[in-house]
Amino acid sequence: MTSSPPAPGRRALTRRSLLHGGLAAGGLGLAATTSGCGTPFAAGVAGTQLAPGTVTFWNLFGGGDGARLQLMLEEYERQHGGPSSLQSATFAWGNPYYTKVSLATLGDKPPDVAVAHATRATNLARAGLLSEITDEVLALVDLSPDDFTPKVWEAVQVEGRAYAIPLDTHPFVLFYNKGVCREAGLLDADDQLVTIEGTEQWEAALTAAKEVTGAYGASVATVSETATPWRFFQTLYSQRTGSTPFLAEGGTELTFNEELVADTLAYLRSLTESGLMPETTDYAGSQTLMFTGQSAFYLQGEWEITTAQSVDGLEFGMVPVPQLFDQPACQADSHAFVLPTMERSPDQLQRAMGFVKSMLDQSLAWAKGGHVPAYLPALRSSEYQELVPQSGYVQAADYAVYDSPAWYSGSGSNFETIVGAQIGLVMQGIATPQEAIASMRSQLQTYADTADPLS
Repeated sequence: MTSSPPAPGRRALTRRSLLHGGLAAGGLGLAATTSGCGTPFAAGVAGTQLAPGTVTFWNLFGGGDGARLQLMLEEYERQHGGPSSLQSATFAWGNPYYTKVSLATLGDKPPDVAVAHATRATNLARAGLLSEITDEVLALVDLSPDDFTPKVWEAVQVEGRAYAIPLDTHPFVLFYNKGVCREAGLLDADDQLVTIEGTEQWEAALTAAKEVTGAYGASVATVSETATPWRFFQTLYSQRTGSTPFLAEGGTELTFNEELVADTLAYLRSLTESGLMPETTDYAGSQTLMFTGQSAFYLQGEWEITTAQSVDGLEFGMVPVPQLFDQPACQADSHAFVLPTMERSPDQLQRAMGFVKSMLDQSLAWAKGGHVPAYLPALRSSEYQELVPQSGYVQAADYAVYDSPAWYSGSGSNFETIVGAQIGLVMQGIATPQEAIASMRSQLQTYADTADPLS
């Protein structure tokens, strides 16, 4: 059985042919950790023989996510005859990973299944590098589109056709130190954070917290990292009426509302300039401030729940980022499983989908690491509802905002690097909003004017 038809608009162009030929003659170079004997890379490119029935799987998970995934993979192996049933490899996060997946697929040496962020899966699909996930493919393992949350199922579609099977939603959220918040009068009778809505209440909460900590009210990374400033900015910008997407027409047009971007940047700067939030703190420093009681709040992706849980004596909670402006919104992405384009026999397709279904069936194990399940049987289960603090921010998945589609956008992309860097400079007081916007526009326009290298 062959894979499904290519994504809409796929064309056989010279660059694709050159990449294909280069792979046939050379290789990718592997920088990964693996499980099982050998690697998918070695099996595919170097010709190492895999055991019959082995599923090859690539991912980009490190840290707590990587540890949880390993337990899930071991469960799959246990259910399918041992280590020979699976060959898995973990690659460096971000652009290096997606480059490897792209080149391996162009060279006809992809894994059976790979992980992709929803924002990057759609890019791969537009380049014709992913097999379509039809209702018939889902039915092979008793799945259907109705088994997934509508918001994330929509996020993995291109022109009405699905190209990924979502595992989760991972929103940008608000962590809070219960000890500090309790002393600041910010917890209710149930020891939960009081509702905060609007900039006035937010600033009042940060002011009360700062009086307790003697340092800051809230913390977020502003230096040595670009994704976090983007996530914070995109959350607040998207809460505002009139916040047009940054990009349109596949990234060839810059369409952000410059007035609202400038005003949102000015607001972020006001929080650091006033001392309610630090001007310069990196990823680890921003969480340490909350963990050690030097700030009440910490803004980051929910995956840092594992880090917070490892801090002895820390009482903490998690909620969606408060609605400070006109509507609830939070920046988010989703992890999903994709089937890279390749010739597949019916048995190969069945095994690949069986592996995906095994991972979905273990969604509760994955959710313990903070991610909101996309698989509805897990999301609606009593076991998930009893997970604390995970169930405290589940509604954020309903109003998640994904990055605008473009070949240079998505999680870990050049877009996030460019825009996030400028946001960080504004929060540090190094650039004005107008200077940041001019720099964003100049740098992004270069990408907007450049043809998609995979098309």
